[in-house]
Amino acid sequence: MRPDKKKVVNEVWDTERIKGFLDKEPMGDEANDDYSILLFAYRSMRADDFTEFIGYYLTEGHDLAARSNAGETLLQTISTHRHARPFMDILERAADSH
Repeated sequence: MRPDKKKVVNEVWDTERIKGFLDKEPMGDEANDDYSILLFAYRSMRADDFTEFIGYYLTEGHDLAARSNAGETLLQTISTHRHARPFMDILERAADSH
């Protein structure tokens, strides 16, 4: 962590804040809005908040199988991340039930 970056713990993630991620602009060069929204939520949220987010994401008609510019789904992108297992489980359960 950068010395000028303060670590924040026990942040409040209410429904309004979680739903706000549905309106995020695409990050960087990502052409697929749905993939960019998913990636930003994954990078920003704890697993419990991500679970709630995925429910709203799907209810709003977003694509869980959205692909990055490299052709990967979020599940494929994070499959090698060391702490991604809880998020992968959430995505897999959502895909199975949707």
